[in-house]
This record gives sequence, C-alpha cells and structure tokens, in this order.
Amino acid sequence: MPRLVSCEQNEGQMKVYNTLTRRKEEFVPRIEGQVRFYICGPTVYNHIHIGNARTFLSFDVIRRYLEYVGYHVHFVQNITDVDDKIINRANEEGRSAAEVAAEYTEAFIAGMQALGVQEPTRQPRATEEIPAMVELIGCLIENGHAYEVEGDVYFAVRSFPAYGRLSGRDIEQMLSGARVEVDQRKRDALDFALWKAAKPGEPSWDSPWSKGRPGWHIECSAMSERYLGSPFDIHAGGEDLVFPHHENEIAQSEACTGKTFANYWLHGGMLTIDKEKMSKSEGNFLLLKDVLEQVRPQALRLLMLQTHYRSPFDYSVERLQEATASLERIESGLRNLNWAVENHAAVKLAPNELGDKSVSWTADLLEKIDACHEQFKSSMDDDFNTAGAVAGIFELVTAGNSSIKDGVYGESHRRAVMEAVVTIVELLAVLGVEVGVIAAAAAKADEFEGGAMPQEAVDLALHYAGFGGVGVSEALDALVDLRNEARAEKNWALADEIRDALAGIGFVIEDTATGTRVVRK
Repeated sequence: MPRLVSCEQNEGQMKVYNTLTRRKEEFVPRIEGQVRFYICGPTVYNHIHIGNARTFLSFDVIRRYLEYVGYHVHFVQNITDVDDKIINRANEEGRSAAEVAAEYTEAFIAGMQALGVQEPTRQPRATEEIPAMVELIGCLIENGHAYEVEGDVYFAVRSFPAYGRLSGRDIEQMLSGARVEVDQRKRDALDFALWKAAKPGEPSWDSPWSKGRPGWHIECSAMSERYLGSPFDIHAGGEDLVFPHHENEIAQSEACTGKTFANYWLHGGMLTIDKEKMSKSEGNFLLLKDVLEQVRPQALRLLMLQTHYRSPFDYSVERLQEATASLERIESGLRNLNWAVENHAAVKLAPNELGDKSVSWTADLLEKIDACHEQFKSSMDDDFNTAGAVAGIFELVTAGNSSIKDGVYGESHRRAVMEAVVTIVELLAVLGVEVGVIAAAAAKADEFEGGAMPQEAVDLALHYAGFGGVGVSEALDALVDLRNEARAEKNWALADEIRDALAGIGFVIEDTATGTRVVRK
C-alpha cells in the first residue's frame, strides 16, 4: 500500500470540472508533483453553519486525495477578520471588532478540528496582510484599472474586458455586486471597493489614500498571490462565491499582473435543509457546533461524502441517522474482519475440501479488493466523486463479511481478509473518515502469525484439552470446544476456569449469536 498509482503515473487521468471553462479538464499542475491550492475561508463574525462546513470538508477531501496519490499540496486558506459584518456585530455587542474576530476565529478552528478537516499549510489573516493589499491596489491605480475618491478606492470594472467570464454574465446586464453599497461617487454602478476610508470608531490602517481598511475582494487576491504565486493551480469555494467575489478576484489580479490568476476553479454545491433553502427567517439555520453536539463528526462526514461536492446537498435528521447507522455497520464489519484475522477461526473441513474452499474464497475476496481500489480510483479521478468511492468501500465491507460467515478457510484466506481490512481503513482515511482503534488493529494484523501470539495458549490447550499441536489458533479452538462441552454438561466450574485462564494471558471469550469466539484484549 498505497495501491494507487503515483501522481506522475496518474497525470492526464484525473479530470476536474473547471467553472471557468464549464467543462471537465485533465488536471495537470503547473509544477510537476506539486499542487498550489487556495480556498476562501470564513468571515469570522459568527459560528459557521453546516453549509460552510460542507464546503470546507469537500475541499479537505480533495486535498487528501491529491496527497494520497503523491502530490505535495501547498494548501492556503485565509481568514477574513476585518469586514462590515464583523464591525456591525462588534457595535451591536459593545466590544471591539478584534475581539469579535478573535472569538469566532478560535471557534472556526475548533469546529474544523472536530470535523476532521486538516490544518492548512498557511492560514493568513486579512489584518496581518494589509501591506500586500495596499501594494496591489497601488498597482491597479497605476495601471488605470482603479481610481480614488475621497479616500476610497474603486476598481473600474469596464477597464477589464474579460469581466464576467467566470460567472458567464453579460456586463451590460449586471447590477452592483454583493457587499457593495450604492455610491454616487463611483464612475460606474458596477465598480467595487478596493479600499474604504474608515468611519469614526472603525479599525483602520495607513494607506496612500486614507486611514481605512481593505474591501473584501482584494484580500484573497493579495493573499493567494503572496503565498502561491501566479498562476496557481486550484482556486476553490462555494458556488455562492462565483459572483461577485471570485469574478472580482480574477479582475483585480489579472489587471495588475497581466498573467492568469488561477488555472482551475472548483466550486461546491449549495446545502438545503429538508429540501428547503437554509435561512434564519425560515428557522432552519443550523450551526456546525450545534450539529456536532448531537452526532459523531465521522457520521456527518460520511453523510456529506455520499453526495458529489458540486451537487446540491440536502441535509435532514433522517439522512444523518442513516449515515450514523452506515458508519456503525462499517465499524461492526471491521470488528468481525479483525477478529477473523487475529484469531484465525479456521473452518474445520477435510484437507481436500479446505484447500478448495481456501482457493475459492481467497480468489473471490482478492478480486473484490481489486475492484474496490479500481472503483475508488476511477471515482476520485472523475472530478473527485466521493459518492462512488464510498459505494465501493461499502461493497468491500459486505464482501469481506460474507467471506468469513463460516470462519477463515486457511492461511491464504486469512491474509486476504487482512488485506481487506487494511484497504477499507486506508481508503476511509483518504476520505477523512477515521475509524479509531480499528485502524490500529488493522496495522498490527500481520503480527498475529503462528507463534507471534502467546505460547501460553498452546500450553493451556495441552493442559485442559490434551491438545498436541503447535498452532495458536487451533489451540484456541480446542479450548473453546472444551468450554462449550463443559457448558453443555453444566460443568460451570470448568467453563469458568477455562475463561479465567484465557483472560490471564490476554484473551476474552465472547458468546455471540453466531457462536463463541476468542478475541485479544
């Protein structure tokens, strides 16, 4: 492992849907073996809602897969910690904008950790990057793409002929974009703010035009170029950012540098609640922190991964419950497979029949493992189709458990079961779905070879059952058989003695609906 091909071998096979060109394209990064990846982060004026969380989770998985196939991913996500919304909330609550931003930045980071989203390579904050923004604005003024009015600076949209290319909008039909107040001082209603002169009591920084603060759009242009250069490979965010935010980023950056800003634009689909748009007015506005208080984070991840990242995602309590049950089925299946690997619960058949069964079950399971890898790879290479990847993992869990319903048919079958466990755990980890102690058990599965398990088990089997062999699994079988006979004869003292003796060397006897088994503590 890994069974997947390297990024060099994979080049040309991976397809991504590029919002800019409105088609799937071969993914070829600018620098071989490296991916420079930028995602727009939160504006920290409140706790994030589950729609935000879905976006960040989606691109976390894409990053994980790129790293899994061998790319070095430089992943940058900004934090907007100065903005009208932050200032308004601070005024409402009678505290500073910096205090509001600090509280919700900390809450955002904690929420991402709880959801299993990896930390960015860099996470610049807007308030720490003001000089780069001032420099970029100065470039735009010098190039004739921006102008200053009474301390404010605006981008002249019509000076950039390609404006509207990303969103597919006709410039003649556009209205002023989001977060842009109507201002008669602007030369054109479409022009948007790059710098805002500070009002009394607002946070401000020095600039050649006024003491003020940056507009929202200029932040991402400055930070992405500073840390990734241009052009970088992937720019990502929710589809609600296509216009005006990402459209404006392209205009600002390319008008200054004369170079392509980003090569691939990836956008996540919107989220609904019970097929209704999420909104505070509808009373269905769900914060991530509240959802995570009621459900395992891994179940929420699994639910979101069962819908393609570009497709609309409908959240409901019922679907979340189903995802929780699915996660539990995976974990239960892995426990069964781990038990079979660790205890080598061999089926008792005649030698010739065992050989036939072992070859058959081993070949079938290895075929299912290969099919799972292929489905996972082909799905993820097809614009990161996590729904298809998850489906392949579910199929392998089912196939693995079917193969051990009567036990393990010899050593080759046991090894195939072990490989199924490792495959399931590994591919789930690529999707960010960690299954805890099961992963550790899988990693140690190959320790349970013949004499690698306690020799005391063989000694106990000799003492109690007259066992004359050397195999630990067979010794455990002999002890279980003797205990079952003792219980059938109501010889509770002997049954308990065998149980306690096994416990003394690190084994636990479990009486299940499908029979008795021995597992390591």
